[in-house]
Amino acid sequence: MTEDTPRFGIPESLARRMSMPEQHAYLRARLSRRRVLTGTAAAGAAVGLPAAPASAASPTFTSPTLVTAPATGGVDGSLVAPFGRHLAFGADPRTQMRVSWQVPLAVTRPYVRIGLAPWELSRKIEAEVRPLHTPSLSRKLPAVDQYYLHAGLDGLRPGTTYYYGVGHDGFDPAAPARLGTIGSFRTAPATPPERFVFTAFGDQGVSYHALANDQLILGQDPAFHLHVGDICYADDSGHGTTSDTYDARVWDQFLAQTESVAASVPWMVTTGNHDMEAWYSPHGYGGQSARFSLPENGPDPARAPGVYSFVYGNVGVVALDANDVSYEIPANLGYTDGAQTAWLDRRLGALRRDPAVDFVVVFFHHCAYSTSTHASDGGVRDAWVPLFAKHQVDLVINGHNHVYERTDAIRGGEVGRPVPIGATTDPVRDGIVYVTAGGAGRELYGFGPGVRDSYEGRVHDHDHILTFHWTKARLPDPDVVEWSRVRYTGFSFLAVEAVSGASPVLKVSALAESGQRIDHFEVRRSS
Repeated sequence: MTEDTPRFGIPESLARRMSMPEQHAYLRARLSRRRVLTGTAAAGAAVGLPAAPASAASPTFTSPTLVTAPATGGVDGSLVAPFGRHLAFGADPRTQMRVSWQVPLAVTRPYVRIGLAPWELSRKIEAEVRPLHTPSLSRKLPAVDQYYLHAGLDGLRPGTTYYYGVGHDGFDPAAPARLGTIGSFRTAPATPPERFVFTAFGDQGVSYHALANDQLILGQDPAFHLHVGDICYADDSGHGTTSDTYDARVWDQFLAQTESVAASVPWMVTTGNHDMEAWYSPHGYGGQSARFSLPENGPDPARAPGVYSFVYGNVGVVALDANDVSYEIPANLGYTDGAQTAWLDRRLGALRRDPAVDFVVVFFHHCAYSTSTHASDGGVRDAWVPLFAKHQVDLVINGHNHVYERTDAIRGGEVGRPVPIGATTDPVRDGIVYVTAGGAGRELYGFGPGVRDSYEGRVHDHDHILTFHWTKARLPDPDVVEWSRVRYTGFSFLAVEAVSGASPVLKVSALAESGQRIDHFEVRRSS
């Protein structure tokens, strides 16, 4: 294939100069002229689905953007089993939970049953249906229709275990034969618990290693999980151009893989570069909005669904979309017109003033400080690092680089204080520790020539490392840095234990796929 061969209808030389909204508009116009979208019956036939009877009010797919409509189906509901259940908090984890799942065909009157015992699911909540159509965007991919369902559970009791089942006409989770499909979750307590654990990673995809990490996470009994982006890799390239072929069916595989954890552990995601899918919406997030229900308390939930915050116990958590500020991959650079950064400043300030919040954790995809393949994003540094310093953020978690790497405490771009393995750091005095936790399951990266892994039990410190950061001109600017403290080329995830009380502490550990601990340190704030 030559460099300028059209893919998805746009020549590559043109696509490299287009923003996400420009790509979206081009695809809509181009594929509309080709009559790719012809309605539900034609789309269903393209993937071998039975057409609904004319009398059934089936949702139609007449637009490439997200469609929200009641679902009615022309198939026997008893033959359609829900799958891919995943939970997420609402804005208040003490009283709100969002239950999401998928069905392979349109069904009639989907719902959630909920109760305080698995045999007593008396409360029934109607589900919202978000059907998503993906046309045949390349010769190798078929058209795909997907049905995502969501129910918002509000007014829950704090610190309470609930049981739930998802169903529709013909499939009642409360029926004796369906009791094996019942799941459970626990709301956040009304007051900070003495201790709790949360986990984090990014760059997962669908693989044996991704599944293995999920099972290790489940063994930590986390209160919630943070996914820092590049969720399933339906878009395999992630360059933010139309040469990024995305196969919508990979999402089905991912949600089925993740269900064993996410059906009981709130799965709090944000957006990576591989999660921008231009067809669905102007900024590429229509697919994410169809598949996930996240807290809607960010600056613009409709355009930026991966930007939100919540408080659990004594920890305030902030999710950001680094595509908005990335110099490396600028397809969505500046798409919120500064609204996200202004909201971040306000939100960090509010969390820091909250007497119930001991620690503030921020997570997003692109790295502020890393020495692996993608190195550091100067756009993140320019827009957000000053705000992290201003509000004395306690921990920043990134992905993007498929390794584990952890910095010393950084202040003003330099080492504020070394934080060797097992040490304690104070963000007020020392600066902020940045963790790259990108070893969730996708193929691994590495570090530069001559740079050795250095982790618990195998420490190889370097006085300095030659790396770079991305500039606004999208050029790599060389750096010589001393802040790279821990490096591990392997599949891994982060586990953080938050302790409240008279001496609050964040106990941060990194665990390899084998269960071996590769790093640990503590964050304790001075008054």
